[in-house]
Amino acid sequence: MATEEPTDPRATLRGGLPDRYLTPEDLVTMFSLPSVETVYQWRRKRIGPPGFRVGRYLRFNPAAVGAWEAARTAREDAA
Repeated sequence: MATEEPTDPRATLRGGLPDRYLTPEDLVTMFSLPSVETVYQWRRKRIGPPGFRVGRYLRFNPAAVGAWEAARTAREDAA
C-alpha cells in the first residue's frame, strides 16, 4: 500500500516533523508561502524560525521550526 502525501501541506508540521534538516523550500510548502524569497526576508528581518548555513545552503532544525510555530500560534491565540 503506497503512502499518500497529505492534502494540506501544513499537515507535515502537525503530524510530526521530518528527521532531517529543512530547506527553505520545505518551509514554503509547510506554511503555504508565496516563494522562497519570503523565507529569506524573514531571515534578514529576524522574524522567522532560526536557521543556519551549511556552506552556501540555508537549513532549519525541525524542532526549532516547531517551537517557532508554537510560539507564533500562541501569540495569535492570545491576541
